[in-house]
Amino acid sequence: MKITNSTGFLALPKKGKGPAVIVLPAWWGLNNFFKSLCRRFARNGYVAWAPDYYGEKYASTVEEAYKFKAKLNQKDVFESLLLAVEELGYSDIVTRETISVVGFSMGARFALELSASKPDRISEVVIYYGTSIVDYSKAKAAYQGHFAEQDEWFANSGVKKLIRLLQKNGKEVAFYTYAGTEHWFFESNCKERYKPSKANLAWKRTLEFLQSHQT
Repeated sequence: MKITNSTGFLALPKKGKGPAVIVLPAWWGLNNFFKSLCRRFARNGYVAWAPDYYGEKYASTVEEAYKFKAKLNQKDVFESLLLAVEELGYSDIVTRETISVVGFSMGARFALELSASKPDRISEVVIYYGTSIVDYSKAKAAYQGHFAEQDEWFANSGVKKLIRLLQKNGKEVAFYTYAGTEHWFFESNCKERYKPSKANLAWKRTLEFLQSHQT
């Protein structure tokens, strides 16, 4: 589905409409895992949309991901996401004016920055192993985070800094660290890193968080 300037993948619930959640993939791009995650949200009543960063391509290895990301104009991607937020907010298949955003690694940064840039549109942010230190003073979202115990990509000090910053700005914050995990522990396609029991717990917490803010 094309939403404004950004193509992506859309999954609808059985009713054909519901609250919206934007799923922001990690640097791999829109692979089968993130498509399946959109479907998973749809089965739980959400209109779930994920952007396609790389134009119907995605990386399968770290080396490929480095190359894809190096060529990606992240400013353009973010601008298209800002437009997608507005488009979804006014869509007749969306039953709630505000939108939830769930982001992974690079997508987590986008999710956090969307909440700062679109404070009246983004009401819940869930991040997986990613941070961004920006001005959250105008943000109105509640935040939940899921982090690996041993993460070579994001230092624990950065996570703590983000918690302090969000709390300083009066935001609701619930962050979790999962023992015995590494970066990408939630993603079943990353077989060497995937931890099913921890991923299932993180998913349960994600759904409970989103649903608790929509009643």
